[in-house]
Amino acid sequence: MALTTALMQRLGMTSPVMQAPLGGGGDTPAMTAAVSGAGGLGFVGAAYMTPDAIGTAADAVRSRTNCAFGINIFAPQRPAPDADGAAALRSAATYFHELGLDAPEMPAGGEDPFAGLLPAALDSGAQVFSFTFGTLPDAAMRALKQRDIFIIGTATTVEEALALQVSGVDAITAQGAEAGGHRGSFDADGPGALVGTMALVPQIVDAVQVPVIASGGIMDGRGIAAALMLGAEAVQMGTAFLTTVEGGAPEAQKQAIMASGDNDTRITRAFSGRPARGIANRFMRETEATPGAILPFPLQNHLTRPMRGAAGKAGKAEYLSLWAGQGTRLSRRLTTAELMQALDRETEAALRRFS
Repeated sequence: MALTTALMQRLGMTSPVMQAPLGGGGDTPAMTAAVSGAGGLGFVGAAYMTPDAIGTAADAVRSRTNCAFGINIFAPQRPAPDADGAAALRSAATYFHELGLDAPEMPAGGEDPFAGLLPAALDSGAQVFSFTFGTLPDAAMRALKQRDIFIIGTATTVEEALALQVSGVDAITAQGAEAGGHRGSFDADGPGALVGTMALVPQIVDAVQVPVIASGGIMDGRGIAAALMLGAEAVQMGTAFLTTVEGGAPEAQKQAIMASGDNDTRITRAFSGRPARGIANRFMRETEATPGAILPFPLQNHLTRPMRGAAGKAGKAEYLSLWAGQGTRLSRRLTTAELMQALDRETEAALRRFS
């Protein structure tokens, strides 16, 4: 692609496309390597991995490409507040029984995993580190900068973007309300900012002095071109990659995305305890309607994990967290390389129309 931006040059990209980190198995080393190999920047979504698994995934990416790639984990979170889990356990028990699972037990909060995951991320060989849900501790920022790792934070408001800039990030992902998966908002207990991508990106671009990456609802070259016209220097796309051949999402989720419409997604806490956008299904609707059925993050995520794992293997979408953004009608079943080629062609064509 003839187009380039300062951020693309800094990261050695020939395509403005970054593959969003799809934690929980949505991305695979094959996908990550294919995106980077096509001139974009692939990511390993490592928030739910163990340190050993991070090393294994990074080795698998490096075995497939010599190009740069990124790694993503969550910023440190406050401990989950004490909660009476009786209602949540009763609610979940119904779905566990239907899937042939033993009755659920109250999950333990445990320590925040950030401190254990950061050393593995530092040693992974990733040239880029991104994070969500807040800012990083000063010590973590220093450790990343000492390794000359490029740092990207996630913002859903201008206020969050300014806080990230003060913390010392190298770039900011502006996540619009259209984006699938978890909202990157700093406040886990609030309603979550829902500013649309078209409104959010130019406001953050005007407010900060670091490069901005647009995210949310971008599915093809038209969306990429629009984001670039708004001042973004790259885009981050997640839902578009979930349905690729290399995508690690369960086939039931891929089929649900391909069959869904523009108004089929909702913001929910039902699966993890944090606001996230996914295709509405039975579990989401019934759990949201049941008082006390949703534990704080990450307890709810731990509670529903066995259910989601069993549902993925059984191909039962009504129990799955069907993370997806609002652009699902534009989804395609292609290889990652084919999708990257199509995105570059479409972006150039869209930009030529107005040049």
